[in-house]
Amino acid sequence: MAKLRLFIDTNIIIDLLADRKPYSNSAYILFKEAKLKKWNLFTSSNSILTTFYILENQLNSTEANNAIETILNRLEIQDLTKSELILALKTKTEDLEDASQIECANKIGKINYILTRDKKGFKNSPIEVINPDELIIIQSS
Repeated sequence: MAKLRLFIDTNIIIDLLADRKPYSNSAYILFKEAKLKKWNLFTSSNSILTTFYILENQLNSTEANNAIETILNRLEIQDLTKSELILALKTKTEDLEDASQIECANKIGKINYILTRDKKGFKNSPIEVINPDELIIIQSS
């Protein structure tokens, strides 16, 4: 069976690195399985920058840098370009950040799922959207 290709939304990365309970538990499993090469994880460059900004406000720059460096070893990063932002602005998705995540995942190609806790923000996604708990259930059955 081919490895799943998963696009990770910003909130999942923050759940893990900021240890936001109870969400960090499933985020931890997600990233642990990626380390074991069970699936491939992708995210946008914007997600990394947003995560750093939030972590730096909660921790300090050094700890935020260390956390980001660790997570970069588990993810492939796709840059957002002007063309993805223009496409995102033209979609039915109301939130530009969510729309840009969808466009970024589309650019990567062959993404099985977008993982987020904000499924309503991704309701117009052509890629199936699930939360990490749903992925864990799917993979254990």
